[in-house]
Amino acid sequence: MTNVLWLQGGACSGNTMSFLNAEEPTVCDLIADFGINLLWHPSLGVELGNNLQKLLRDCISGTIPLDILVFEGSVVNAPNRTGEWNRFADRAMKDWLADLAKVAKFIVAVGDCATWGGIPAMSPNPSESEGLQFLKRQEGGFLGKDFVSQAGLPVINIPGCPAHPDWITQILVAIATGRIADIAFDELNRPQTFFNTYTQTGCTRNVHFAYKASTAEFGQRKGCLFYDLGCRGPMTHSSCNRILWNRVSSKTRAGMPCLGCTEPEFPFFDLKPGTVFKTQTVMGVPKELPPGVNKKDYALLTMVAKDAAPPWAEEDFFTV
Repeated sequence: MTNVLWLQGGACSGNTMSFLNAEEPTVCDLIADFGINLLWHPSLGVELGNNLQKLLRDCISGTIPLDILVFEGSVVNAPNRTGEWNRFADRAMKDWLADLAKVAKFIVAVGDCATWGGIPAMSPNPSESEGLQFLKRQEGGFLGKDFVSQAGLPVINIPGCPAHPDWITQILVAIATGRIADIAFDELNRPQTFFNTYTQTGCTRNVHFAYKASTAEFGQRKGCLFYDLGCRGPMTHSSCNRILWNRVSSKTRAGMPCLGCTEPEFPFFDLKPGTVFKTQTVMGVPKELPPGVNKKDYALLTMVAKDAAPPWAEEDFFTV
């Protein structure tokens, strides 16, 4: 039996909603087939008041072994590093988190807020929010750069706004079944299983990307979203087009630009008007290009690709 405690800091509950929609495996599968014992969850736990405080203190004392501590949401430090803006069970949440982190065998940060600070940590960051082990791309965060859990691992980061449900459940399964050692992590402590490729991998619009066939309208099923609508798929690490959401679709398949929500810099441009759904260009060339592509080669490639584009590159290949 693997004991899991899920807590929530400064968050919108989006990752909880995502988690509850997991399919491979489902939340029920975690409990019935993989031996997960969900000690408490903000949306599922039944303990309240003194009973909840006792459960938390039993975890801290070791009376109840804490195998996995899952944290959703940013760590709120305001005002003045006291954390009093986010109180939970009669204490600042950050104080519970600090005590529980010392005894947890594994710690999993779910979603952008828990990994990098997310939207709550946007400038000027009045809530003094940060992630568990990062603040944006800066190492450190609430627990510090050198923190490791009882199992000897840093915080396992599963970013996203929200994170894909199956990323969450599959990592929990890997821990519960003793296979987490088989998972490789990148420099941001993200499982490479899900984050070693770009969102563009598997995108149905790759043919449009190759021929520079663009679309300037949301919801269209043809045309690339990168050239006009600010899609960050070619620069964002995620498996959203390899492991589809609800096994059905993805943002780009539905005609919505990728916003790069698995990267520490999200939200980009601090959500300034005219920057979110619009590709920023200089003389027609995007300011940000896919990794490994320089502007000179891009300009040449654009001319060749557009001249070589076949008529079918403009067709809606989803038409039945």
